[in-house]
Amino acid sequence: MPDSQPQKAAVELPGLRVLVDKVIYQQIEDPSDERAYAFIYFITIENLSDRTVTLLGRKWIIDHEDGSKLVVEGDKIIQQTPRLEPGESFSYNSYHVSSQDATAEGAFHGLDEQGGAIFTRIPRFTMNIPHEEN
Repeated sequence: MPDSQPQKAAVELPGLRVLVDKVIYQQIEDPSDERAYAFIYFITIENLSDRTVTLLGRKWIIDHEDGSKLVVEGDKIIQQTPRLEPGESFSYNSYHVSSQDATAEGAFHGLDEQGGAIFTRIPRFTMNIPHEEN
């Protein structure tokens, strides 16, 4: 028999916050005629709340200059499920490849120590291709 109890929506946990430490770009070789850049971003997730949390996944929304949108959702954060006690933080870096300027934002989601669904927002940041001066 299916569970008839509705699942509680995730709540944004005060004190759990995401910092975008820096974003760097690196031109990469692309077999097409367009230049492609790898935007490498460095993220820190701080748990300044009074609860232990386990982060289970993420959702990224990337808006490109041409109006196209890329949504990336998945389990884990760089193949990990970080468990953060109050006062602890978790840092990592990853990347996005693009041939145009873009912005990125999103959220990390997980559970608190009582099993409550929580999330924290990833602040919007820009990934701008350096333009050469003529």
